[in-house]
Amino acid sequence: MYYGNIKNCDIADGEGVRVTLFVSGCTNRCPGCFQPQTWDFQYGQPFTKETEDTILELLAPDYINGLTLLGGEPFEPDNQRALLPFVKRVRERYPHKTIWAFSGFTLDTLLKPGSHPNCEVTRELLSLLDVLVDGPFVQEKKNLALRFRGSENQRLIDLNATRAAGELVLLPDRVRG
Repeated sequence: MYYGNIKNCDIADGEGVRVTLFVSGCTNRCPGCFQPQTWDFQYGQPFTKETEDTILELLAPDYINGLTLLGGEPFEPDNQRALLPFVKRVRERYPHKTIWAFSGFTLDTLLKPGSHPNCEVTRELLSLLDVLVDGPFVQEKKNLALRFRGSENQRLIDLNATRAAGELVLLPDRVRG
């Protein structure tokens, strides 16, 4: 897996102050995407153990609320396979920090056996996440007032509450203010 960028002290891609990893590779190629350079699976730098260690150190301060995964597309199968062991390390070292992921795929598509991008690690990766922002960016539904997403079709899914309730639970739909 390759990555395009790591942001430290990011306040735009999840609640609180976060470390954000922009992975490379995306087959969705949404028109109007704010990161089209990350569609290329070879964009940026290789994601190595040293990269993981750097991110783990960036997550250490108490003021950092957690990790956000976006891209590109974290749920491309090869990206999922590379991210799973890393996300496990994050969860083990920082069990009280939250992990968010953004995907151009819907949760239903991610969970549907035989669909792209569902693979042998999808459910396990999802089980380690606190929030999933799902759905493709749709230019015609672009809304800059939305928090943590770019278009009105995208959802902020509280995965912990969803697992507990056995049904989809969304985070409150707040707007920037």
